[in-house]
Amino acid sequence: MSAPMHIPEGKIVLTYDDYVALPNDLNRYEILEGELSVTPAPSTKHQTASRNLVIRLGNHIAEGELGSLFDAPIDLILDSTTVLQPDLLFVSTARQHIVTERAIEGAPDLVIEILSPSTSLKDRR
Repeated sequence: MSAPMHIPEGKIVLTYDDYVALPNDLNRYEILEGELSVTPAPSTKHQTASRNLVIRLGNHIAEGELGSLFDAPIDLILDSTTVLQPDLLFVSTARQHIVTERAIEGAPDLVIEILSPSTSLKDRR
């Protein structure tokens, strides 16, 4: 007979290593200060707004050779316990060093989060 599992007292803090071990089940996972959140797929209205922003901003950024525009899903690693997937993010040419093979690793120049009823409270914080 095996010993009962011991669960540590207090808050369990998840890290990027925990994040990459999550199942690839098409959910949108984020870790904010060690806490896991799962959000539903965006609505068609949300996707339309995102697409319009990608087209307009993307054209402006490309014409001016200003940097790189990324859209979800893309990992934004702010530290080992904060991994987000913003709707859009921009990294200027001068800061391309934060763009790595696995993610954007550091604060981008601009983050755009399109508010949805199910996530607006979290997104505003």
